[in-house]
Amino acid sequence: MGKLNVALLRYLSKDDFRVLTAVEMGMKNHEAVPAALVASISSLRAGGCVKILKELVRHKLVCYEHTKHREGYRLTFLGYDYLALKAFANRDIVQAVGNQIGVGKESDVYIAADKSGRQLCLKLHRLGRTSFRKLKEKRDYMGHRHSTSWIYLSRLAAMKEFAFLKALHESGFPVPAPIDWNRNCIVMELLGGHPLHQVHEVSNPPALCDELMDLIVRLASCGLIHGDFNEFNLMLDDKDQVTIIDLPQMVSTSHLNADWYFDRDMQCVREFFKKRFGYESEVCPRLSDVERKGTLDVQVHASGFTKDMEISFEEAREELGLLHLPTSGAGRDAFEEEADDSQEESDELLIAEGDAGLLKDEELLEERQTDTCSPMLSATEMGRIDDVESSGGEDSDSTNSSDKELGIVLSVWMNEGANG
Repeated sequence: MGKLNVALLRYLSKDDFRVLTAVEMGMKNHEAVPAALVASISSLRAGGCVKILKELVRHKLVCYEHTKHREGYRLTFLGYDYLALKAFANRDIVQAVGNQIGVGKESDVYIAADKSGRQLCLKLHRLGRTSFRKLKEKRDYMGHRHSTSWIYLSRLAAMKEFAFLKALHESGFPVPAPIDWNRNCIVMELLGGHPLHQVHEVSNPPALCDELMDLIVRLASCGLIHGDFNEFNLMLDDKDQVTIIDLPQMVSTSHLNADWYFDRDMQCVREFFKKRFGYESEVCPRLSDVERKGTLDVQVHASGFTKDMEISFEEAREELGLLHLPTSGAGRDAFEEEADDSQEESDELLIAEGDAGLLKDEELLEERQTDTCSPMLSATEMGRIDDVESSGGEDSDSTNSSDKELGIVLSVWMNEGANG
């Protein structure tokens, strides 16, 4: 387990963040943003901007690329994390970041804390990290878009998971309480207990197995299928209370392969209890037997995660090898036929949305910024996000003023998606 190093945030000035934001904005239309364009967007002198860029490269917040076809800078995941943490700090959501408590092929999870000391869960999406080799085998995708699309897809995954968390939590499902979202980061309630795969003894295995299968049925009755309902994505506390985690892969019951996803979720639960506790349930519900009672899938789309975004996200996840599909049968054949017909169209859609959507949530620096809260660094074991610089009392106002100078007119993306 590692630790997200936020110590550097203490020393980043308002101009550093202006340059980081300028690189992010420049990536809307450039794979590598030229230094002259960064200086123009940030409204800084060219010499001072280049000096800041060199420092950001040294700290791995941006990456310098110099090839035969292009020369410029691009944002790294660490730089993207810093922009998200800055937004959280400006809104008094996160004031401390601690040790890593989980890692997966798509995300890293850390302990965080707010001003009152309440512990939170900070999830950083990292799509493209472990699927790079498989992706290269399938097609030369990285050579065309490099890291821009990885960052965009991670942002899209975070947005989708937050939308599902909010909808499910408001409907009474056992999921972590969502707190906030920005870029590729989600802040949510910190759960007690352990992942189910680490649990070797429960008081009543049959009752717990039935409860898990009932949860799958309840989700389906509201129009949703988890898609990865297994012992690694279920938390169990000391009272054997279950909490569902990891939601980006959720699909609607109207999905082409909904029956297969539903059956796989059921089979994962049955197989785990058979191997771990020696209990095999005689009941195995089918999706066709579930009565539709809710429309959470529709509500999620209405909240901002639009149909076009879902198409882009799911097709990209299949490209990356992160979306497990049926290996045989009519459902798989139909999916492959449809995918072949829309292959070129999906590529263009992903690239276009990656360019257009990467920066739309910058309204967090404009509309939801506070005047007094700045990133801090603690003297304790947890890494504090404190004043950006020793004279950073005016940082929040200065950043807001700088954004106005740049003419940034941005709106909340989720509301925009709902209206669109």
